[in-house]
Amino acid sequence: MSVDVARVADNVAALRARLAELGGAGVALLAVTKTFPVEAAAAAIDAGCDGIGENYAQELVAKSDGLLAIIPRPDVHFIGHLQSNKVRSLVDVVTVWETLDRPSIIEELARRAAGATVMVQVNVSGEASKSGCTPAAAESLVSTAIEHGLNVVGLMTVGRAGDVTAARLGFRELRTLADGLGLVQCSMGMSDDFEWAVQEGATQVRIGSALFGQRVRP
Repeated sequence: MSVDVARVADNVAALRARLAELGGAGVALLAVTKTFPVEAAAAAIDAGCDGIGENYAQELVAKSDGLLAIIPRPDVHFIGHLQSNKVRSLVDVVTVWETLDRPSIIEELARRAAGATVMVQVNVSGEASKSGCTPAAAESLVSTAIEHGLNVVGLMTVGRAGDVTAARLGFRELRTLADGLGLVQCSMGMSDDFEWAVQEGATQVRIGSALFGQRVRP
């Protein structure tokens, strides 16, 4: 798959401008590179994205050597559902683990990557198809992660698709949860809903198709 470097740069610039218009000039821009080649990640970083996000452990492992070869010390966020048996294969490439949602994964990560930087994923929409702990369980999981020596920097969520009101309410709930727990970071908002997320207090948005176009399904 070829990468249109100029187009990626233009899209990053447009997204930065829109974030500034929304009052989110300081919001981190994470390029979601699942199904795209390492050249797409390099183009996004060169254009000014703050890091890359990958959803699938096997794909990230396959890309890891290429990433390390073309991007010095890449900031790589794991943003997909995390299985305990995949942690070991990812510890040398992931810098931020955004999807901790149960005690068992916290324990495994603490064992394999002591002091790792993490976020707790919260399912604010209540949809069974989405990963994440319940809002009521967020405080306990944050405490568990801290007790295990992990560096908890914030919360992460995926908004309800196609429903502006529900998505905004969910993003607002995550921001309120984070504030109540003394956490600064809120990773929320993707290509279709990042504007609402920023308006509700996102500190990081995760953008794929708005940067690279429609992805090719594996």
